[in-house]
Amino acid sequence: MPSKELFSGTEPLQLEIKDTLTQSRARTLQLFEGVSEETFRLQANSDFSPVGWHLGHIGFTEGLWLLEHEAGYAPLFPEYRRLFAADGLPKAERQNLPSFAEICAYLEQIRNQVWDYLLEAPLDTRAWLWHWLVQHESQHCETITWVLQLHRRQSQPVSFVAKEKPWPAALVSTSKEKPTLPDHQDMVPIEGGQFLLGNDGLEALDNERKAHWVQVDSFWIDRFPVTQGQYQQFIEAGGYRQSQFWSDEGWQWLQENPVNHPTHWLAEGGADHPVCGVSWYEADAYARFVGKRLPTEAEWEKAACWQPRPQDPPTKRIYPWGNQTPDNHHCNHGGLHWGTTPVHQYANGQSAFGCFDLLGNVWEWTNTWFHPFPDFDPYPYKGYSMVYFDHQHRILKGGSWATQAPVLRGAFRNWYEPRIRIHFAGFRCAYG
Repeated sequence: MPSKELFSGTEPLQLEIKDTLTQSRARTLQLFEGVSEETFRLQANSDFSPVGWHLGHIGFTEGLWLLEHEAGYAPLFPEYRRLFAADGLPKAERQNLPSFAEICAYLEQIRNQVWDYLLEAPLDTRAWLWHWLVQHESQHCETITWVLQLHRRQSQPVSFVAKEKPWPAALVSTSKEKPTLPDHQDMVPIEGGQFLLGNDGLEALDNERKAHWVQVDSFWIDRFPVTQGQYQQFIEAGGYRQSQFWSDEGWQWLQENPVNHPTHWLAEGGADHPVCGVSWYEADAYARFVGKRLPTEAEWEKAACWQPRPQDPPTKRIYPWGNQTPDNHHCNHGGLHWGTTPVHQYANGQSAFGCFDLLGNVWEWTNTWFHPFPDFDPYPYKGYSMVYFDHQHRILKGGSWATQAPVLRGAFRNWYEPRIRIHFAGFRCAYG
């Protein structure tokens, strides 16, 4: 921890960055309280590195970009480069790690040099890099939380047998024609028009830039994310066995992955909690089942961030509730409850249109492929976003209960392949 004297007389932006970095690291280390050395090193799933690797990678990345690339310092512990670099070892070979105490000491030595460099860093032109590093650490915190969840569920497995029952034929349409608007009181209308999509703020990641105007036609969107109780109707109606509800790609995925309920089904809470642990294909199938569809990225972001005004020009908010930084009164985030909450719990987090839970609780699948915006400029390196502009990744919006505040905003873009059953991912539906 830097002394007060070290930063006495410094510029407000330096102090703000110092405080942000300090708070971010405190949140990170809290995740490791009570974690055994075995869990620290062990892979919970072949798709994810051990939580200890993520901790070391956070420090390595900070040192790489601030100390090596920016300040020109020699690397600390060069022997860690292959271990902690994202393109170093395969995930399966990342379990031979130093101890938690050793990695914490590594992070502290890097941070001490970072404090020295902060006093002379050209923040007038390079402040964005510091913001990027805070968000990088926050994103890894969410992955760490996810992996710790996997460890806990493996030690305390939850069993579930999906049950089906006859469902009223009127609710199980086999028609390929577009249905009429469902009589659903929990949808809100969004008027069409021009909308400013994206973000040009200092905190914006490369794939959020540049903000640009798009035309969004009028549509309806669910006031709440789809709940477990609603999704159970799809299960009970045999939705996983009826091809008419699935896209061709989704049906093929289902035949190759014969599932009949979301991952960890009903383990997160009751019927009024959002469904989560679904692939994009499952979300799309449910939407078809109820005669709706998934919203596009632009529709979702407009429902979340647009402030319509009857007389003055409309404005865009950073968050659904306005421009106030997220706190525990707005949404379920940052591991506050270590799980989902009822979709109607956070009335203070409503959007201008009256939608709940657009930030926090669960990520929400959209019907948009991850793609670059006009005038896209990659940073801090080309592979951060560009490699995923392959028409193989769908955009998710909104964050989850594990998402940290620095990456919790309406314009933030997450992306995954549609086949991935992300434990933190749910969805809401649109129509029109």
